[in-house]
Amino acid sequence: MLEKNEKNLPYLIVFLIILALDLGSKAFFSDWLRLGQTKKVIPGFFNFTLVHNKGAAFGVGSDWSTPFFLATSFLAMAVVIYLLKTIKPHEVLARWGLVMILSGALGNIIDRIRLGYVVDFLDVYYKSHHWPVFNIADSAITAGAILFALDSLFHAKKKVEVSAPQVEVKE
Repeated sequence: MLEKNEKNLPYLIVFLIILALDLGSKAFFSDWLRLGQTKKVIPGFFNFTLVHNKGAAFGVGSDWSTPFFLATSFLAMAVVIYLLKTIKPHEVLARWGLVMILSGALGNIIDRIRLGYVVDFLDVYYKSHHWPVFNIADSAITAGAILFALDSLFHAKKKVEVSAPQVEVKE
């Protein structure tokens, strides 16, 4: 995943923690709830609801095939690994983001290979308006994408500031 050295150990540890939390929580909720069953946690806002997601993120494309999702997932992981290997050392947020994306993607791929679907159980809603049910892997992917984007925006802004031509104004 990353070059073998002590500086990368925290990234590996976080990668493994996210993966373990994701797989462990999916196993727990699969045992605790029946498919489609809901346990209210914060009425009007948050439930645990067991869903088997055969689609992509948030159930998109549920009629597409598992091999298609596996192929695109492995391709995406290859891109993330390439980015991890080529990212500059000062792009720390981007590196954390990519690690989170990679661990979340792997968690969902493991489900798809083992089960043919992804286990989702986090149900956020307001009144009768529900966000699609998701899991810890989806949360890691989303948070990682935000970190990666923030780092990219921060460094793009810095680059513009550094490369902006200095104009001398004479009065």
